[in-house]
Amino acid sequence: MQKILVTGGSGFIGSAIAERLILDSNNYVVIVDNLLTGNIGKLPNLPRTNWKFIRADINIYKDIAEIMFAYQFDYVFHYAALVGVKRTLENPVSVLHDIDGIKNILDLSKNTGVKRIYYSSSSEIYGEPVEFPQNEYTTPLNSRLPYAIVKNVGEAFLRSYYQEFGLEYTIFRFFNTFGPKQSINFVISRFLQRALNNHDIAIYGDGTQTRTFCYIDDNIDATISTFLNNTCVNDVANIGGSDEMTILDLAKTIIKVTNSKSKIIHLPELKEGDMKRRKPDTTKMKGLLNKAPISLEQGLKNILDIGLFELNNFVS
Repeated sequence: MQKILVTGGSGFIGSAIAERLILDSNNYVVIVDNLLTGNIGKLPNLPRTNWKFIRADINIYKDIAEIMFAYQFDYVFHYAALVGVKRTLENPVSVLHDIDGIKNILDLSKNTGVKRIYYSSSSEIYGEPVEFPQNEYTTPLNSRLPYAIVKNVGEAFLRSYYQEFGLEYTIFRFFNTFGPKQSINFVISRFLQRALNNHDIAIYGDGTQTRTFCYIDDNIDATISTFLNNTCVNDVANIGGSDEMTILDLAKTIIKVTNSKSKIIHLPELKEGDMKRRKPDTTKMKGLLNKAPISLEQGLKNILDIGLFELNNFVS
């Protein structure tokens, strides 16, 4: 049985990757989270025969060292981070503390026999892009936001530890993943909650800023594919959707799918953090998926099938 650590495993994407790993009886999964931005209710609703949750802060060396020395993990999915544009802009020093967590995970991994680290990076590191689609190798990583800088530092640490110690890695740059259990701090879940309650949907600026959206199942299918097939080793892959749309059109789509009476209102533009356009090169991801991606509308319908109760309960 291979032992796998998932940090940030009570978060949206972290809990989803943990659940998929737990479904394989050959894995024993330890989920670690400090519950600062995660939610205990997002943990897998599965028999605890091959998994365990430990509340701990990976940014504190003693917390995570005791766990990693005790279990001697084979693989680490390092998904723990302070997330959300608004939250990270308001707490820049707390974001910088995540560098301690990255260093702790890497130092302990090289000393406890971890074979490979899977790292959740972000589209934010591209900043305001200068080419489309945004390619993993040719688009500059030029964001100055604390969250993006920390993710970029994490990527640099991974490359350095591979070069010096042979510790393997895979980097995922996530672009706007959405789905059940996502908190209302993110655009689709926030718009859905507003629409389901027929409340006004607020958009920053004129709404012409664009994004692509990736349903959580596609994210997990692609990332698990790298794990099972040993692909993207010591490499980086964009994980996101390929269909670009404006935030204004997103709001209109959600109003249509929910049959809502919500009205769209416009707020002043954000001073920073709201990039004008974002569209990833998903060539690698399509190869990992080997299937047609789930459309935005189908993903929205999948969320609605879960019901309003769950949406309102995953708000942290």
